[in-house]
Amino acid sequence: MSLPLTLRRYGHKTRPTRAKQSSTLLAIHPALRAFTTASTHTEQCSRPFRFVVGASWLGKPPGPKPRRSKYLPAAHPFDSKSPIGAWRDQTLEWPKGVLPANKDPGHDFFYIQPMMNNSGLSVGVADGVGGWDDVTNPALFSQALMYHCHRYAKRGWAGEPETDPTQGYEERQTIEGWELTPAQCLENAHTAVLREKGVVAGSSTATILNFNSSSGFLRTLNLGDSGFIIVRSSNIIYESVYQTHYFNCPMQLSKIPPNFGGAARDKVSDGHVFEIGLRDGDLVIAYVCPPSRSTPFHTLTFRQTDGLCDNVFASEMLALYTLAGRVGGSDEQQVQAVTDNFVHYARACMVNNHRSGPWAQRSTRAGMPYKGGKIDDVTVVAVLVRES
Repeated sequence: MSLPLTLRRYGHKTRPTRAKQSSTLLAIHPALRAFTTASTHTEQCSRPFRFVVGASWLGKPPGPKPRRSKYLPAAHPFDSKSPIGAWRDQTLEWPKGVLPANKDPGHDFFYIQPMMNNSGLSVGVADGVGGWDDVTNPALFSQALMYHCHRYAKRGWAGEPETDPTQGYEERQTIEGWELTPAQCLENAHTAVLREKGVVAGSSTATILNFNSSSGFLRTLNLGDSGFIIVRSSNIIYESVYQTHYFNCPMQLSKIPPNFGGAARDKVSDGHVFEIGLRDGDLVIAYVCPPSRSTPFHTLTFRQTDGLCDNVFASEMLALYTLAGRVGGSDEQQVQAVTDNFVHYARACMVNNHRSGPWAQRSTRAGMPYKGGKIDDVTVVAVLVRES
């Protein structure tokens, strides 16, 4: 596969003025709620596995207003009355614990969607490539991609569609929905984004996770350098594979205007597929964590990077998870505390000028010495597995 004609430009290291941040872990907020497939859809069909979900996010501070291309239509946010805008606003109503109120996830977005007949749960995270900022609003692509993933996941089964053996052949053939893999979900969603008139251009990484409520089986697809870890018995048993063309250029799905060229044109089939059987107590943590966004064209300027994995090592994620569990509380409270703690700690690391974090180490290895944290959006979704 040929590499995309992509350039990364490193601007001056900027440090927005901020109040001093504390790296102290957050206490669990008593009013937090979390989504579980069992509590929402038990009336449809009881399953042996249920999934407790927490989500937290924080957009980076706004920078200078970009001077966008005059050759493309103006990029306006999705109207709150439009299907994507209404879904976006509803998704952002998720409680964010004791983190400061922030309705803006930046260029990141996510979805959490129960699948057909309570057959499972589908979760996804996406990071819009910030290099498009001089052309269009990078958030539109990631929001639209996650919206359409949610639409297809809602109508799909986590496994083979179930039929009633007492029904006749013709009745069984009319069953609603179909088995949906993460790859099919993302492929369908990307195709839908290409048809979206409100998205004139853009690109994004993506991670899709499908949890099966009957078997506890997890199917995943990861494209780019967002990703996930699986924690079992206080050990990380799996960490997703980073997919990059070269340093600072992740694989990504794109929508390229006809008059543009030389951008990354990766496919869903280029993504990394992973499957595993989950157990009671396993915790799956999905995050938007690229070691910086790829600038799609050589004429675009580089604009800041991303949030969690640029600043927090996997070993630190494990420690944050362990400490959150010691605080106590219900499963829902603990899972939400994990996501809040991840975001809170990542934010503190971003403004630490003396820390040698993941981004600084990768940049130095690539011949571009860097010291301190990297400021960008952070999005984390955690799923705790419970077996009845």
